[in-house]
Amino acid sequence: MRRIMIVPAYLRPVSLIAAGFLMAGTGCAGMGKSADSGFMYKNLPVSQASAMAGDGHSVTLFGKAMPLSGPEIKAGDKLRDALVTKPDLSLVHIAGTDGKGKVRIISVVPSLDTKVCEQQTHYLSEKNNGLDRMIELITISVDTPFAQKRFAEEAKINNVTFLSDYREAAFGKAHGLFLKDPHILTRAIMVVDKDNTVRHLQLTPDLGQLPDMDEAFRYARSLINAS
Repeated sequence: MRRIMIVPAYLRPVSLIAAGFLMAGTGCAGMGKSADSGFMYKNLPVSQASAMAGDGHSVTLFGKAMPLSGPEIKAGDKLRDALVTKPDLSLVHIAGTDGKGKVRIISVVPSLDTKVCEQQTHYLSEKNNGLDRMIELITISVDTPFAQKRFAEEAKINNVTFLSDYREAAFGKAHGLFLKDPHILTRAIMVVDKDNTVRHLQLTPDLGQLPDMDEAFRYARSLINAS
């Protein structure tokens, strides 16, 4: 059983909806065990559709619409500047991470302490077919930096940059990916080119669905091959 961490009050709603991220649906991220981490992949629904980011749009959880907050971001837009927190508690602008000047995949998850977010992050780390040697893989969530560091250590993930949006949800708000109630980020995957332009973006219409990670990998590889 995983250890339970005491978190600030404004993050506690995450625990109340954690069970909801495992929901039925069509399309699956298949079963199997990672040889490296020992993680057991489960049959989880994978969305082929995408919601729109920003004010006036929403995603669903338990069939209930959850409105997104912030200005809309879409493919073709520049990545917006926002401060996020590294595991050592230092701040970094999302446009200026270690992978600046390279293609980057940014995986956005509500909370690493849920089964869908956990699998999305393992998939990013373990199923990228060598992309991690050429680009930067990033996971962003509202989990505290301490929780992210513990997750990475326990999951044996060392090829993903973990960045926390726990302070003010600045990243989520800047890109229309923030769910004000219950103070989490929506689930999304984006591919950013070397010039900080968002070239591919998918928001899962329902928080219980995984994004199409393989499509993001293909898009990232096409950008590498074109350069």
